[in-house]
Amino acid sequence: MKEKNTACFHYIATCKMGLESTVSLQLRQLGALEVEAKDARVLFSGDADLLARALLWLRTAERVLLQVGTFPATTFDALFEGTKALDWKRYLPRDAFIHVNGKSAKSALFSVSDCQSIVKKAIVEKLKAAYRTPTVPETGAEVIVEVGLLRDEATLVLDCSGAGLARRGYRTWNVAAPLSETLGAGIVMLSQFHKHRRLIDPMCGSGTMPIEAAMIAGNRAPGLNRDFAAEKWHFIDQAVFATAREQARDVANYEPVEIEGSDIDARNIDICKKHAKKAGVMLKWAVRPVKELRVETGPGVIVCNPPYGERLLSPREVKMLYRDMRGVFDDALGWQTNILAAGHGFEQLYGKRADKRRKLSSGGMACTLHQYFK
Repeated sequence: MKEKNTACFHYIATCKMGLESTVSLQLRQLGALEVEAKDARVLFSGDADLLARALLWLRTAERVLLQVGTFPATTFDALFEGTKALDWKRYLPRDAFIHVNGKSAKSALFSVSDCQSIVKKAIVEKLKAAYRTPTVPETGAEVIVEVGLLRDEATLVLDCSGAGLARRGYRTWNVAAPLSETLGAGIVMLSQFHKHRRLIDPMCGSGTMPIEAAMIAGNRAPGLNRDFAAEKWHFIDQAVFATAREQARDVANYEPVEIEGSDIDARNIDICKKHAKKAGVMLKWAVRPVKELRVETGPGVIVCNPPYGERLLSPREVKMLYRDMRGVFDDALGWQTNILAAGHGFEQLYGKRADKRRKLSSGGMACTLHQYFK
């Protein structure tokens, strides 16, 4: 069997802060090895088959990166030599169009643009020597290399994803302050929703959480209807992606689910219906203010991402909305409530301490998922 079919690689799955546990769980279920959660990322290892499955199935990861190498770098010379010492011929063809992204935190090398230029120069020099050619024409497919510097440790990776994994392909129309697909899926997973429980999002916006919940209930791979950067890599057997997609289609189910999204804005519900159709899920939608929500006795799960002052509503409107939410949710017997809110004053305005809290991030803004159990 060819090396590219069996080789084990080291990967990094990046994610929003607070979702490391959901990414780790998914990776272990997929058969990943050496799974280790760190701040906003999860390290793991596996072969090309695992990479294809991870790209298709990870619901709460932002990107998957293949680690080429890591080394200490406190000077530009160290960065150049460390980069050049890596086996770039294994990963890049003679004509690769090399695009370098970068980031730096708590490191002596803080000029990201300079680090990108040095890494690009080192890779080109290594490829010229490896392929015994005076130039690297860069006429081939683009390969995105990322250099990350953290506490003077340089990590060089290839971006396996291309477009971020939040790009499922179903969300075409936007509403004000939309919730990302990865965060929406994360909140649903943290609520411990499963296909035998009901779920309601009474402030559903563009429909992200109900749609993600339906995909979870139907065992649908979120990345099934898109492609990935790694599919163009010469050292990965492209058959693994076709196999992974075929397997994903085989395990999907289309049983009816008890999932509903509602919103006070009729335009939002029209958008939800379009997104659900593109995602291939059948859900219930209703135009309704949250104060009119009435549910039968549970078990069930309520998830919501209410608007707040910094986004859409005035402080007075927020206070009135939280009062309405409290009145409705307290009457929802047997329903677990999960409310994503920004700032530190939610519980005071809502009038009830959460049973559990989890720090998350939405659009770069610190948020907290407040969970109430019954």
